Amino acid sequence: MTQEATKTKATFPSVDWFNAVKEIVNNDENYKRIGTCDSVVGVKVPDLGKFYSLTFEAFEVADVREVSEGDAEDSDFWLEMSSERWKEMIQNISENGKADLHHTLNTIDLEDPDGLARSNDGYRRDAFYRFNQTFQYFFDASAQVDTTFS
Repeated sequence: MTQEATKTKATFPSVDWFNAVKEIVNNDENYKRIGTCDSVVGVKVPDLGKFYSLTFEAFEVADVREVSEGDAEDSDFWLEMSSERWKEMIQNISENGKADLHHTLNTIDLEDPDGLARSNDGYRRDAFYRFNQTFQYFFDASAQVDTTFS
């Protein structure tokens, strides 16, 4: 069976989309080889009024929830982009199997004057840098999801 035939269909942004990626990484032995990650990550798509919380515990993504904007900001850090910028990143990952050098979380963070990773606490924001490989692996796994956009 080809990879195309096995793709889960989901719309970004949605709990279903994040859960589809969660299922992929939680069943991927290579993900576990990255090492442990303990962090709560907010995801904000402000122009659509969509906010999520992703809980990474040890070697898995433990929880995905749609939350209020305040709850997304009450995380270690949150990733914030417009829906168009999220779409561009996710489509790039889908086309290439992983983010190219212009669409990694780290590059986007460096190029955005406000940063992609934001926090109300600099110490908690450090989790973005400490566990960056884990978060990039998570989003790169979305290449295996047949994504449509709101």
